[in-house]
Amino acid sequence: MIRRVIKIDLKKCNGCGLCVQACHEGAIGLVDGKAKLLRDDYCDGLGDCLPVCPTGAISFIERETIQYDEKVVIKNKISKQNETSQCSCPDSKTIFKEKEETGFYQWPVQIKLVSVNAPYFNNANLVIAADCTAYKYDDFHKIFIRNRIVLIGCPKLDSIDYTEKFTHIIKNNNIKSVIIVRMEVPCCSGIENAAKNALQNSGKFIPWQIVIISVDGKILN
Repeated sequence: MIRRVIKIDLKKCNGCGLCVQACHEGAIGLVDGKAKLLRDDYCDGLGDCLPVCPTGAISFIERETIQYDEKVVIKNKISKQNETSQCSCPDSKTIFKEKEETGFYQWPVQIKLVSVNAPYFNNANLVIAADCTAYKYDDFHKIFIRNRIVLIGCPKLDSIDYTEKFTHIIKNNNIKSVIIVRMEVPCCSGIENAAKNALQNSGKFIPWQIVIISVDGKILN
């Protein structure tokens, strides 16, 4: 059948996640830092997501697709409610607060999960780290995390280029400094190059440095 559903322009999408929160049917999710229509049968075509999008990335389109299935949507909502009642995990909801003993506490920290407009990026000293570094360097938390905002990921396992997301974060927020922490292994060059390219693409002059951790857990530079 031909009916109205949403269309998302990935070039305009900044990954803020506001549309995901506005969609009561659960039709939209964040995939690789971009909003995506996950299921056509969850989209009712009413467009609660349109007015919250800050970049105008969402529009309506008439196309051949399956019918909106309210029963399936309700069943999915009940299933998620049951999962929430059994698990205290805050999912991808942005959490930020100050803690006296450790500086800042934020959630999430994974590069693929964070929103580029998360409030904790305002006036942030940013750490972009390969995920192995936190486990190889004993004093990682004390030296690198305290009073800093952390982004962590693995360019090899994630198999994506972080440059675009880093650029959005640095360009659209008041980032005060950037520390890039990587392992000495060649595959970690991906996270370093993405961060350096993002700094250049942002058009801003921001103090930055690279710290390399050896495979035996020592700082090499």
